[in-house]
Amino acid sequence: MSFLTNIPFETIGVAVFALTGALMAARKGMDPFGFALLATVTGVGGGTIRDLLLGIKPVSWVGNPMDVFVCLFVAELVFALGPKRVAALEGGRQNRLLLWADALGMALFTVMGTAKALSEGVPLMSAVVLGTITATFGGIIRDILAATTPLVLRQDIYVTAAALGAGVMVGLRALGLDPFLASALGACAAFGLRALALLKGWSLPSFPSRG
Repeated sequence: MSFLTNIPFETIGVAVFALTGALMAARKGMDPFGFALLATVTGVGGGTIRDLLLGIKPVSWVGNPMDVFVCLFVAELVFALGPKRVAALEGGRQNRLLLWADALGMALFTVMGTAKALSEGVPLMSAVVLGTITATFGGIIRDILAATTPLVLRQDIYVTAAALGAGVMVGLRALGLDPFLASALGACAAFGLRALALLKGWSLPSFPSRG
């Protein structure tokens, strides 16, 4: 089993994604409940949908609520920092910390979701799709609740990066590479493509609007 299915690494991924939810709540000026809600749905949303599609009962956070506790802790920690400290944490560049934290969370969740799917014995293509869903749907729910256009519906290279990471991991596993290395290289591929897109302003072509 991949090293990324162990609790400490999953907790890191949950915490990073929860941070993006809390930062979004800070941008929207929400109350503590709003912080907790956005952090939690972002941290466990993708994994919940993955487990439901795989028919896993109960879903991971229901059987082990540690992930929810992590989300709540991160949410209230960011809220307690206050506007000035959060702004200082972002370095005066609005949205940049959120984007980079989101990129890291996406890469971690890509390989965790893919590993979970593979452990359930699904076909390789299905594992790639489920890894991509795990990495993206928490952010989709976060953005919808925050009344923001989800990243996956913009021209940003995001789902493409997650799919690349999942594909690299599945392909390397199929070739017999050690699961640890396959997971690490998959995460690096996902994060690397997303990082290049952020640094260089890469985006996918859009269909001309007719509105």
